[in-house]
Amino acid sequence: MTIFFDVVLPVLLVFLIGFGVQKWKKIDIKAISTVAIYIMTPCLVFRTFYTAELDMQYFYMVIFSAILLFALIVINKWYAKLKGYSQSVESGMILSTAFMNSGNYGAPIILFAYGDMGFAYSVSFLVLQAIIMNFFGVYYAARGEAGIGVAVKSVFEMPATYAVILALILKSVNWEIPDNLFLTIDIIAEATVPTVMVILGMQLAQIKWDNFNWGHITYGVILRLFISPLIAVGIVMMFPLDPLLAKVLIVSAAMPSAATIVMYAVQFNTEPKLVSSITLITTLISIFTITVLLAILG
Repeated sequence: MTIFFDVVLPVLLVFLIGFGVQKWKKIDIKAISTVAIYIMTPCLVFRTFYTAELDMQYFYMVIFSAILLFALIVINKWYAKLKGYSQSVESGMILSTAFMNSGNYGAPIILFAYGDMGFAYSVSFLVLQAIIMNFFGVYYAARGEAGIGVAVKSVFEMPATYAVILALILKSVNWEIPDNLFLTIDIIAEATVPTVMVILGMQLAQIKWDNFNWGHITYGVILRLFISPLIAVGIVMMFPLDPLLAKVLIVSAAMPSAATIVMYAVQFNTEPKLVSSITLITTLISIFTITVLLAILG
């Protein structure tokens, strides 16, 4: 119970604040999300990559992400074929189970559980996941309506992509940012995590509880919250990972469905009800599964 009260509960309370405010005031989430996406997140990402000592551990993180994504997509395709589901339902299942909420849920959990070093790994992982989501997520959401070009374009429309590139360029030429300028970046970066946590609570408040397909939801919960972290355990055993990074990757793989992916499902009309319902239920159940997982990992 200590883990729940020290790690999970503080994060949950911030989500509940966002949820309550949205139910009360019906705030325009798009405006707040725009600030988070175009100003706050790039600052956090830039600070992380500019100050991090990049080594083979980050390369292993990329390989881990690719293997996990491939495994989850294959499982979904096999299950959809076995059940005779349409391409639209298959895409909806992939969207709601192959992409985890490593940003506005995973990052704060890991910060509270593993401190600044774990958080640095988590931010790097969330950037990688954001790129994957903006490519493969858009592809599966828009399949049949748009080509790969749309997915590629979405990656380069993501400000965090340029924040990574800029940070890596400055590190490579050993250019030191003046303290006053870096302080500005640092202040904004510090505000990012609580802001995106509130936004997640607000997004969950907009999901409606009605006409859920509990068969699909059960499948999504099992794959996202139970099978995904088990696959992650198998993958981390394949590489000489830092023990802290291994824990971060396993916990990240156990996160609920990404809230961002709901927007793609709605935009391209790819089973939005299915995707949003799995996102909501996995988020609620993860309160318990993440607590147990953190206790197991130590």
